[in-house]
Amino acid sequence: MFFERPESGEKAILVHINLASPDANDNPKELEELALSAGADPVEWLTGSRSDPSPKFFLGKGKVEELGELVRLHQAELVIFNHALSPAQERNIEREIQCRVLDRTGLILDIFAQRARTHEGKLQVELAQLEHMSTRLIRGWTHLERQKGGIGLRGPGETQLETDRRLLRARIKAITARLEKVRKQREQGRRARSRAEIPTLS
Repeated sequence: MFFERPESGEKAILVHINLASPDANDNPKELEELALSAGADPVEWLTGSRSDPSPKFFLGKGKVEELGELVRLHQAELVIFNHALSPAQERNIEREIQCRVLDRTGLILDIFAQRARTHEGKLQVELAQLEHMSTRLIRGWTHLERQKGGIGLRGPGETQLETDRRLLRARIKAITARLEKVRKQREQGRRARSRAEIPTLS
């Protein structure tokens, strides 16, 4: 799998910000339960209120500094947001606090990965993770695409981006094909069982 799974007991700071739009606020208690299900050890909450998320950090600058202090105080290894973050927001926060950041979607995908038991279920989770990563990878690298020069940014960044995109597209295509094959096999098995249950006249 492409997403690192929190190891059992990994110390985590949970972040919940009340936004002006009620639809944007998920239950904080639910986030704590999800974090525990993923194997994390929530040690502290960071809460606050904003009318709208900051485009750069989601949080305000002061809250980012407070979050960094909590990470250092508790020696946390993970910060989990009770919100969907953009790739740029995740990257900016990680740079500021020097700690891995996971948003609500990434956390839920991680739990799905742990709980998947069937071959089809595991493929479905991997496909969802790949698509999630693909979006974040492409957005995360757009700052290189906009560069028209500069030391270390002439060409190789864009070439790497295209390579990564191609590899992800190929993997997504392969997983999709395998899922389709599994579904067809399941349907064929269902039809075979159905035919076997129909009595025949001798």
